[in-house]
Amino acid sequence: QVQLVESGGGLVQAGGSLRLSCAASGRTDLNYAMGWFRQAPGKAREFVAAISRSADNTYYVDSVKGRFIISRDNAKNTVYLEMLSLKPEDTAGYYCAARGRYYSSSYQLTLTGGYDYWGQGTQVTVSS
Repeated sequence: QVQLVESGGGLVQAGGSLRLSCAASGRTDLNYAMGWFRQAPGKAREFVAAISRSADNTYYVDSVKGRFIISRDNAKNTVYLEMLSLKPEDTAGYYCAARGRYYSSSYQLTLTGGYDYWGQGTQVTVSS
């Protein structure tokens, strides 16, 4: 089992920045790819970014490319999401997820079903 706890959300003006953190505990010795998803009220949870276990590969949804950066510190069992140039449409609950299985395609990391463990989420609100 792995427990994930997100932090760093808040209220920010458009154009501002936030850094989300996701701390993992439990079986952190397993080979986990990590992802960030977000969910706005009345909408489905959507993929934002993912990172491989070794951090050699990162993936982003088109709408955040060039603005968001995913990274990880395996020594601290923590994954980060640096969010720059925030827009009101980025407003959502942001969720961290861990995948404990091998993946053969990056597409698998863009699916909510591609992850085994989820955090409780942290709210990000961007005012215009």
